[in-house]
Amino acid sequence: MPRSYVRPGPVQDARDLRLGGLRRPARTLLLVATGLLLAGAAWIVVTGLLARSELLAAQQDLDKLRQSFGTASAASSTAAAATRQSGLDAAMRSAAEHAARAHRLTTGPAWYPGAHLPFIGEPVRTVRGAAYAADRLTGEVLPPLVRAVPEITVDARKGGVPQILAALQGQAPAIARAAHVAAEVRSEVRELPSSTWLRAADRAHTQLSRQLDRLSTAAADASVAARALPPMLGAQGTRRYLLVFQNTAEARGTGGLPGAFAVLSADNGRLRFERFGNDTELGHTSADVNLGAEYAALYGRHAPTRVWVNSNVSPHFPHAARIWTAAWRKHSGQRVDGVIALDPSTLSLLLRATGPARLPDGTALTADNAVDLTMRASYATHEDVLARKAFFIDAARAAAARLMDAADDPRLIPAMVRAVHEAQQEGRLKLWSARQSEQRLLESRLFGGALPDTPGPFAGLIVNNAAGTKLDYYLDRRLTWTPGRCTPNDRSVTATVTLVNRAPASGLPTYVTQRLDKRPYRTRPGDNRLLVSYYASVGASLTRTTLDGRPVMLHSSVERGHPVYTFDLELPAQSSRTLVLHLREPLSDRAPVLQRQPLVIPLQATVTPGRSCQA
Repeated sequence: MPRSYVRPGPVQDARDLRLGGLRRPARTLLLVATGLLLAGAAWIVVTGLLARSELLAAQQDLDKLRQSFGTASAASSTAAAATRQSGLDAAMRSAAEHAARAHRLTTGPAWYPGAHLPFIGEPVRTVRGAAYAADRLTGEVLPPLVRAVPEITVDARKGGVPQILAALQGQAPAIARAAHVAAEVRSEVRELPSSTWLRAADRAHTQLSRQLDRLSTAAADASVAARALPPMLGAQGTRRYLLVFQNTAEARGTGGLPGAFAVLSADNGRLRFERFGNDTELGHTSADVNLGAEYAALYGRHAPTRVWVNSNVSPHFPHAARIWTAAWRKHSGQRVDGVIALDPSTLSLLLRATGPARLPDGTALTADNAVDLTMRASYATHEDVLARKAFFIDAARAAAARLMDAADDPRLIPAMVRAVHEAQQEGRLKLWSARQSEQRLLESRLFGGALPDTPGPFAGLIVNNAAGTKLDYYLDRRLTWTPGRCTPNDRSVTATVTLVNRAPASGLPTYVTQRLDKRPYRTRPGDNRLLVSYYASVGASLTRTTLDGRPVMLHSSVERGHPVYTFDLELPAQSSRTLVLHLREPLSDRAPVLQRQPLVIPLQATVTPGRSCQA
């Protein structure tokens, strides 16, 4: 049977006409929108590539700038200094111009909406933010720093340390503003997407973040130094300090056992050593200082306020400084304005800048032998304890005399400043001021030696020698921090601590290997014993621990908000022990702040990348 066909009536015809009329503009709008999107995407790609070229050019200029700073002390004349300054200014202007163009290229009409698209726009937002950060850094942060360093260097050549202090004071406001902007830009970059679908954007973000971390830290250090150092070095009147030499062959929380010491005065940058002494002089001088119930609970059994060699078992340097100043006042009746702590590795860095010192017997104390001579060879050469302590005082006097001579030579001051900077970056040079306003500034920086009490990922490996040996000269420490799975409330973290006793099995002096601890087991010469403490993030909790693969229990306590897990570890000669801590820590995608205890062999720390908790 043939199919019937019903022709549409007038009403149906009208509806079809209306629908057809609507579809044509809709199709047109869709085509236009698609074209605009494609054009916008093409514009972002093209201008993004151009911006990348500009940023690379800016990076090349900054590399030239960094190389110029590396030779800051090379110019020996005003003309040479002026030539170098001209080159610095040219490199800075060129970097700023390239960064500004990159910023302009990434602020066109396509970039803003593109950066706010979900998922697709994440790398666009990252690139746009990186260009803006580069523009601010080259325009607001680097120029005052670039101008300040040469001016201070020239002033050093003209008049030495007093001129440096005056220059620092003059540059302090500009450096403080630069540090503030650097910290602000660093925070902004941290908020940018770091894990997107475009690996090139992620790599750029990672590289920029690392550079910002270094620059922000350096700017903040410079800002604190410009404000605190002039008054601390006597620009407004004479200051007096207790200078303590830490022997890192026997570990303590802030570095090494407090051995020899000196009293140092500063008058408008002119330094003078007033006297020297050793730990025997202050051995059992009680310090009338109350560091709180938490400190007493954690360290009271070591009698840190009554036994000088245990006075710095805590890694929080201000605690040790307060004990030292109180003990010195009780012993001598003299009130000091602050404390400086350093170790033989710091001495080595300074001697590399100044040249060797001469001991009374004619021996050269050099950058290459300072550590070995004071912490290893002296124990074999001087079997008598009194003779050995006298040697340490002689070494301190000789080094001090060389440093004082170098401080009067304007040509050596830039190299000495670099040596001081390197020492404080390694945590080997620490400062404490008895004046609260100065101490607040110092405590915020690495050279203040403070155990931070702020939230955020944190990892600290601290060892204290519990045997009374000098075997930590041979101690090798490794720490691996590995983030794990995330939950809605926290994430897992694994901290792996490996300690290796590289002391030779024979041939060491008795004083180095003899044990002063009481132990219920037999030991051999070269065996060591350590109190090993792991400092975790604020709010962390320990779930389980193993030592060499077997479960163990750790003593739990708290210092400045950080959970502290301590284990009494026997470490035989030529052995390796591995402690693994499994923790739950507050959610964060940031890498941990590392507390690096400065010993002879630097800590080897590895932070393993983990999956983002935001993914």
